[in-house]
Amino acid sequence: MTNVTQLPPGFYGLGIAPKLLDVLWKLKFKTPTPIQQKSIPIAIEGQDLIGVAQTGTGKTLAFGIPLIQRLAQTKGKGLVVLPTRELALQADEVFRQVGRDIGLRTAVLIGGASMNLQIQMLKRKPHVLIATPGRLIDHLEQRTVDLQDVKILVLDEADRMLDMGFAPQIKRILQNIPAQRQTLLFSATMPAEIVKIASQYMKLPVQIEIARPGTTAEKVTQELYVVNKDDKPRLLQRILGENRGSVLVFTRTKYGAKKVAFAVRRMGHASAEIHSNRSLAQRRDALDGFKNGKYRVLVATDIAARGIDVKNIELVVNYDLPSQAEDYVHRIGRTGRAGQTGRAISIATPDQRKEVEEIERLTRSYLPVVKVPDMPVTQMSSAPAPSRPTGAGRPFRRFKPRRR
Repeated sequence: MTNVTQLPPGFYGLGIAPKLLDVLWKLKFKTPTPIQQKSIPIAIEGQDLIGVAQTGTGKTLAFGIPLIQRLAQTKGKGLVVLPTRELALQADEVFRQVGRDIGLRTAVLIGGASMNLQIQMLKRKPHVLIATPGRLIDHLEQRTVDLQDVKILVLDEADRMLDMGFAPQIKRILQNIPAQRQTLLFSATMPAEIVKIASQYMKLPVQIEIARPGTTAEKVTQELYVVNKDDKPRLLQRILGENRGSVLVFTRTKYGAKKVAFAVRRMGHASAEIHSNRSLAQRRDALDGFKNGKYRVLVATDIAARGIDVKNIELVVNYDLPSQAEDYVHRIGRTGRAGQTGRAISIATPDQRKEVEEIERLTRSYLPVVKVPDMPVTQMSSAPAPSRPTGAGRPFRRFKPRRR
């Protein structure tokens, strides 16, 4: 048994049971992140909670520790609902790590996996269900899952679920769970739809906001290259040649991800792709291979922006700018995690001045423009040529921030 005096005062002072403190120490979770520091005591007390924090801030432990501890006190089941398969599998991995020594059983209910195997997991009476909305509804319709003994509900990445059109499924899930429950809702932003859910389905929730929407990771260096569309593959080749570590490349479309992954392999780099057209087995191979070094480069669509939890990603490349400025924050949040340094490079074309400015308005900062060696200086459309070197200024007119 670990001597609790060895533990940092952060985790030791949050009301966590000694057995779980011992597990956290063994797993080398020594210092809580801000969202963990603020959320765990409130959730352990049984209060409803809304936690607003960007991705990569340790939200899984923020709800996982209280859920496990309270299930030991209240019995019944816990239900964790997330938007993507990858997030569900990663949450399950955390629950398995923390709950292994105390006999915690989990069941993962996600699309693309065998319904029969999931039914077998449900028959073993798991303590925690981890599910994506669509597959959970499938089980409800086939009456293979009973949610009447759910005591604690977690909605993780709630804003992403709403963006993906899961509002009807979430409403139906909430209608199938007892009203007498604890609800923990975590989100990177607080759109009106989430406020509505909170008012209708939560009991006087305590709201915790760690970072305002649009806040980027503090230790991520951001750069912007402006090139013609035909020059993007050559620029990517240069970037991959100049950076030796693991690289996560984002594209807008599934076709684009496939095309870029093929091009990267032709450049001589081991790469894999992850998007909604890939099977669950293919996506798991890509993610696991990226984690263990089989693939140096992972090419992904925004389905992975919040679905990838890989430590030590050295570089994120926005090969295509995201369709929504908010996704820029989630993308670059894949590097520089847990207080580490990281780097993010975005590639824009001359006609994307509006997209760049939307990102800058959201993050309240300017993306530093970097001159591309051996490539012509490219101007954003509807803007005069820069009077200063590209690396020092901007190749398009700056927006005027609103006074607040």
